[in-house]
Amino acid sequence: MTRPLRIIYPGAFYHVTSRGNAKASIYANDNDRDQFLFILADVIKKHHWRCHAYCLMGNHYHLVIETIDPTLSDGMRSLNGDYTQWFNAKHKRVGHIFQGRFKAFLIEEQEYLLNVARYTVLNPVRANLVDGPADYRWSSYRATVGLDPAPDWLTTEKILGQFSTHKVEARRKYKQHVAEGIGLVSPFRDVEKQGVLGSEQFIAEMRDLVDSAFEVKEITTTQRLVGRPTLELIFEGVTNREERNDGIILALNILGYSGEEVGKFLGLAATTICRVAKLARQKNHRSQT
Repeated sequence: MTRPLRIIYPGAFYHVTSRGNAKASIYANDNDRDQFLFILADVIKKHHWRCHAYCLMGNHYHLVIETIDPTLSDGMRSLNGDYTQWFNAKHKRVGHIFQGRFKAFLIEEQEYLLNVARYTVLNPVRANLVDGPADYRWSSYRATVGLDPAPDWLTTEKILGQFSTHKVEARRKYKQHVAEGIGLVSPFRDVEKQGVLGSEQFIAEMRDLVDSAFEVKEITTTQRLVGRPTLELIFEGVTNREERNDGIILALNILGYSGEEVGKFLGLAATTICRVAKLARQKNHRSQT
């Protein structure tokens, strides 16, 4: 049986988690946690991610990330692989640290992103490790509310900006929002196997994206890359913006090109490619409703 197809596109938001093999701890001490964050910072830079929230637990971790380029799988392979190599060398051991494939939920922005970020930093509270999220060192909560300096690789503006344009007020409302989440059920409780959290419209749009994958959704990424058409061929004869946008969607979502590759070919910034891809998907969804 083939594995579910991951929905990957530029500018997507994900809640990602990976657990220890046989439920074993993935950190032996705080030095291991520091090293994991060091590797995470490198992955964020190399794979063009933004990290909006995180929490390191004993036998697993949670990340809320945004992929500027569609590099979710490559980035996670680097993160878990590099940390495993370091951990095994440090502790003189061999074998897997993480259990199977990482788990990722695609998230719609706005309140869904806020609720997932809240769920992420409340993990230690739910596990009865601390009384409140501010008491836990290994999450993004303290940096987001200003109790600790935020590392360069942690982006707090997206979360705080949804509460207020004034940082002090935004932090106050964020703290209140997180406090109101204590005791609430997981936002993923009723999520379908498709792994999408959002409004009915967003979920339908993502289903359409999967269903319109040009009959290749059962084909692995490696198979899609073999013999794929060149960017020259994809954009040959393109005469208007609509055709260009269709080519961008095809290159990114189906054929596995990165936003950087497509942007370089078209003479556009990767962020522009990301924005164009979003608008093209939205237009395609409206035309089908």
